Amino acid sequence: MPDQFSSGIGRREVLAGAAGVVAGLSLVGLTPASAVPAEVPKFAPARGRNVRVLVTGDAGTGSRTQWAVADAAREYHARQPFSLAVGLGDNIYETGPDGPDDEQFATKFENPNAGLDFPWAMVLGNHDTSAIFPGDGGWLARGNHEVAYHAKSQRWWMPSRYYSLRVPEQNPVVEFFVLDINPLAAYIPPFLDPYWAVDGPYMNQQRAWLDTALAESTAQWKIACTHQPYLSNGPHGNAGNYEGLPIEPINGVHAKRFFEDHVLGKVSFLLSGHDHTLQVLEPTPATVGTRQIVSGAAGKTSSGHPRTGPNAALFETQNELGFMVMDLTANSANLKVVTVDPATGASTEVFDRRLG
Repeated sequence: MPDQFSSGIGRREVLAGAAGVVAGLSLVGLTPASAVPAEVPKFAPARGRNVRVLVTGDAGTGSRTQWAVADAAREYHARQPFSLAVGLGDNIYETGPDGPDDEQFATKFENPNAGLDFPWAMVLGNHDTSAIFPGDGGWLARGNHEVAYHAKSQRWWMPSRYYSLRVPEQNPVVEFFVLDINPLAAYIPPFLDPYWAVDGPYMNQQRAWLDTALAESTAQWKIACTHQPYLSNGPHGNAGNYEGLPIEPINGVHAKRFFEDHVLGKVSFLLSGHDHTLQVLEPTPATVGTRQIVSGAAGKTSSGHPRTGPNAALFETQNELGFMVMDLTANSANLKVVTVDPATGASTEVFDRRLG
């Protein structure tokens, strides 16, 4: 099989946990994800068994709105330090980076997040893999530039296109399973490249890796992280009916099957972005106890777009910027939602509830 990496990076097969172990956090990457060892010292998560997670998504605009949300996160971190962050995709708007040395990594990630000095577990989004028009997901290999950037940044954690993070390493409180379902939800499906096909080598190996990793995980909390959600009341809608389109596969029917076959009922939470909203949705019979959370309002909102889904929600807002805070211990999972006023930068805690 030819190597799917560009920019001269060769295939580096890494056994589970063999690379990137840093002060209580480990990564797991298997081929064809090709885990990339870091070339710089990486920020470590805060120590201890109380894990506070900054949950943010769709941030990478480089605009004043991204900076406003980041400023609010900095202010929160100064009072109640985060252990790590999860970035739920669309990291580099509008079309993704042109290489691992692209200046956009500085202007749309490093500079806005200065002072938020902890690991950022990053997810690939459709805008990160654009080909012809922004967000089409038609150049899947473009995402490898973001994997390569893992070697260059202290904050940015994307050692492979899919991977897991355990915090702490021994007797983990939480394990995050960062997944890449872009091949299943691209607006320009990969018809011409069998590697990325729905049942091609990449997705089949990701499925096999995920099934094994979930079965072997000893973490109290198992959390899946994707860009595209299974359920959403935002403009993109639910998997299987993305954009309200009856056209397969761009309606996300394959993403829906992936979630149902490999994720739902096996994790406590599914964290996603894609819709520029903040949503805490109720589990449904189809989610088999898994709760869908959407946090995609770190750079844009869905103001002016229709609310599409009929999903029951504990909380949702379509027109406010913000982020979420997840506090995890061995015995509890608590979620806060923080909204941010782009004009004043003022932040407001609008939701606070124990979810587990």
